[in-house]
Amino acid sequence: MNSLKVIFDRDTWQEIFGSISKNKTRTVITVIGVLWGIFIYVALSGAAKGLDNGFEREFENIAMNSMFVWAQRTSIPYDGFKIGRRIELKLSDIDYIKQRIPEVEFIAPRNARGVFGGSTPQVVRKNKSSNYNVYGDFPEYTKIATKKIYKGGRFINEEDIKYRRKVCVIGERTQTELFEKEENPIGQYIRIDNIYFQVIGVHKYVPGGGFESDGDIFIPFETYRKIYNSGDRVQWLTIAAYDDADVVAVEKDIKAALKRVHRVSPDDERAFGGFNLGEIFNKIVGFSKGMTLLSLIVGIATIIAGVIGIGNILLISVKERTKELGVRRALGATPGEVRNQIILESVFLTVIAGILGIILGALVLFGINAATQDLTDFPYTNPTVPIPFILGALFIMVFLGTLIGLIPAQRAVSIKPIDALREE
Repeated sequence: MNSLKVIFDRDTWQEIFGSISKNKTRTVITVIGVLWGIFIYVALSGAAKGLDNGFEREFENIAMNSMFVWAQRTSIPYDGFKIGRRIELKLSDIDYIKQRIPEVEFIAPRNARGVFGGSTPQVVRKNKSSNYNVYGDFPEYTKIATKKIYKGGRFINEEDIKYRRKVCVIGERTQTELFEKEENPIGQYIRIDNIYFQVIGVHKYVPGGGFESDGDIFIPFETYRKIYNSGDRVQWLTIAAYDDADVVAVEKDIKAALKRVHRVSPDDERAFGGFNLGEIFNKIVGFSKGMTLLSLIVGIATIIAGVIGIGNILLISVKERTKELGVRRALGATPGEVRNQIILESVFLTVIAGILGIILGALVLFGINAATQDLTDFPYTNPTVPIPFILGALFIMVFLGTLIGLIPAQRAVSIKPIDALREE
């Protein structure tokens, strides 16, 4: 009750503001120390979150724990085979991997024309023609890398695979270059290497999908096999592991399984290539968490330094107000009332500095967000700090302000009234 009485007592606040006004320069300098600490915390945490959000945006259309695996040439002679043997992935490898590596959630074999330096298929529609990359895919691929299909269209389905339908999904650029501006391409026909395909969808190009571009054309995998006589050959595998799996270990297990089935030396590191998006994303997340931790450490350290400065100011203030405090004690002020006033002054200065620091940090993050919101070539967006983090920082500041205020408060109540009245 005494504490609440002190907080809502008008005279108490008059004395606090009177004390602050007597030491304006020292108070402002010390408050800036606390303000700077919370500002650093908010700015660095927000910047780290913006980077985290940016990479999440880049990876939003592809599984964060995905990877690509392809075959190359052997670099070690093994089991009677010479060095430099060309390895080819097969459709049978998919079932073999699924059976032996339970951490694999999805696996999609892919073939393509025009991607890796080969001849790019010619695509013709009426009197217009151009060259575009053509992919042979299974529907399962969209569970690993999302395909945004414009309204009215669809991606390849199981029926297309089963009946080897001559259907295709074209890209935005393909539509623009081969069709009239107001013409709906769905249901229309185009010729890919002199074979007619019906357009069943138009995909929106989203960066981050590996080798793909805005002009790519997707056809059923089985149709691709028939047209290009690829047999059971697979150019590369797109794989997604379960969320709780170690993607680095999964990649190693997949390559080890492929080495067994293709009779490749277990020590041959060149026979199979790979690109692990999951590993890269985990490093990015680790960097972001490190930035957040760094901002927390630096911010709290600076806040503590500033709060200690406030404590020093209050110690000086108590010494300068020795006679005043003696008069208050002589007039009946209890030690608790004097202590609470000094602590309240410490908390007040700390909280004001913290609020100003939070406002300044928020303004800086707002400016950064305005400057980067249209940035598409760099993974950065929406730098923010969660409200619980801000409230937690304020709580720490109130706690530290109370703790540091106890030192000058104890110094004030330890002064005997008679000694204080004799102070000159």
